[in-house]
Parts: sequence; structure tokens; C-alpha cells
Amino acid sequence: MTIKIHPSHLIASLLLGLLCTASSSFAADKPFVWPKGAKAAVNLAYDDALDSQLDNVIPTLNKYHLRGTFYLNVVSPTLVTRLEDWRAAAKQGHELGNHSIFHQCAKSQPGREWVAEDRDLDKVSVIQMQDQVKVANSFLHAIDGKTERTFTPPCIDLKAGGANYVDGLKSEFVAFKTNFGGVTPDMNTLDPYAVSVDFPSGVTGAQLIAVVKEAAAKGTMANFTFHGIGGDHLVTSKEAHDELVKYLADNKDIYWTDSFVNIMKYVKQQQAGSRIAK
Repeated sequence: MTIKIHPSHLIASLLLGLLCTASSSFAADKPFVWPKGAKAAVNLAYDDALDSQLDNVIPTLNKYHLRGTFYLNVVSPTLVTRLEDWRAAAKQGHELGNHSIFHQCAKSQPGREWVAEDRDLDKVSVIQMQDQVKVANSFLHAIDGKTERTFTPPCIDLKAGGANYVDGLKSEFVAFKTNFGGVTPDMNTLDPYAVSVDFPSGVTGAQLIAVVKEAAAKGTMANFTFHGIGGDHLVTSKEAHDELVKYLADNKDIYWTDSFVNIMKYVKQQQAGSRIAK
């Protein structure tokens, strides 16, 4: 049996198809919207709970009214000697992120001669490492009372004993930093559990500012995770760090600088709203 389609119905179907295609294309190309008209988000994070972060970073961030993220490994000496300073940082709005208990990394990877035998992630099971991270969350909760948190795996190593342990922790966290690269390519397609990050050391303020300018040009996000600032290890000079922080503070209309947990909660909300709209 031959079905005859009226020409007007055919035209209407074609127009509807073109409209749906155009709408889908528009949604895919639509710029990501940041709060208060900002062009990019910036997260300033710091690993390993170091003295120089308490001495040089937090006073600078507070001076310019910016909030950062501090990834604490629980065995860091400052968690004993300066616990009240970390509590104060949390009360000031800074995020205390999870960086595990023992900062275990895979000794089998190139350049890992410094990893101690009893801190070798290759010798730890998935369950052991997941339990360790969960215990670290409980410890951090005892410091700041927070229940929402983000995680950076030590050394960005995702495997314990040769198997991925990080994927099984997604329900415990808002987001992860698990890739290398300071500027996010696209916010709409970003996996919150595979966010990329730069680990600067020995760089200038101008080099750091160039990264956030790239993020603004793309309308995305820049993530830094520093270590020592003006001291300790993997050092960035206090002058270079302060230059970046002052630049961000002077350009708050362009950059939304906040804790990683706040930024990623917003990103996930926007992504969910975009999916519903489609």
C-alpha cells in the first residue's frame, strides 16, 4: 500500500527537523554562563598542608577577599602543630580538600625514586586506598564540619595495586582533579570527576596570569595547585603568587575566583540545567 503525504505536511516536517537541529546546535554552541557576568572561573589550590601556605598564602588571599582550596594529607606535621590555623582557614571560607592520609604514590612511575617503600601505592589494594580516603574525609569533617568536599589524588595516580581506586569514590565527593592541564577546554562537556589542573613551580607572575587570560578567552576555567609558596618544596615565589592574586582581585568582573567545591557545585548545576533544557 502506498501512503501519500500531503506537500504541506512534508514541508512542515522538514521545517520542524531544521528547527530541532538548529536548537540543538545553538545549545551546544551557547557560551557557559558564569556568575555576575564573569568570563572565567579560577581556583587557587595548594597541596600537602605546608607551613608556607599558612604563613604566606592565607594572609594574601584574605587581604584580597579571595577563597582558595587546601588539599590536606592527614599525616602532614601542620595537622598537629597548627591545627587551629587550619580551623581558622575553614571559618574564613577556604576549602579543606582531601589529599588522602599518607600521600601514597606509585613508585613504579618515572622519577618516583623519592617514594618510600611504605608509601608505595603499587602495594596498596583498591579497598585499602578507598578506606584511607574515606577516613581522611572523616578527619577533615572533624576540623571544619563540612560534608561536601573535593579530592585530588596524590601525584594524580588513579590506581592502587594496578587497579583504579578513584572511580569508586565518586559518591563521596563533589569533584576530582585527575588530569594535567590548567585550562579547561569546554565547560559543557567537562566531566566533574576528570578535571585538569596545573602544578606550577618556579614560574613568574606573568606566566600564571597568562593561564587565566587563556581561560577568559575560552570562557572556561583555570585550575592551579601550588605547593610551597616562598618556602617548603616545589616552590613558587611569594612575589609571583602575590602578583597573580592581586591581578585576580583587580579583575573580579572577569574572573570568579573561589574554592574548587563552590565552583564545581555551580558547574554541575549548570550542566544539569543544560541537559534539562535540551
